[in-house]
Amino acid sequence: MTDATELYEHRLKRLKMRSMRRGIKEMDILLTAYADANLPAMDAAKLDLYDQLLHENDQDLYQWVTGQVATPSPYESLIEEVAQTHQNK
Repeated sequence: MTDATELYEHRLKRLKMRSMRRGIKEMDILLTAYADANLPAMDAAKLDLYDQLLHENDQDLYQWVTGQVATPSPYESLIEEVAQTHQNK
């Protein structure tokens, strides 16, 4: 998913921008708050998973975060963190 030559700082900036510019405003808000609070502390594997998550459809993401639909197993803990980040604000 990621370019092996991409600088860490550029990767964080790219992921932050993709978090902010979603298809629906609700996901912009949820993912931007999560990215602000968590991206710099993530290891490479978690950044890879988050990058994968950002390729998912916004309607699916919203249903997972709100608990309307079960989250697929690779994303369960990440979606739980996204939901908690917003609830803790």
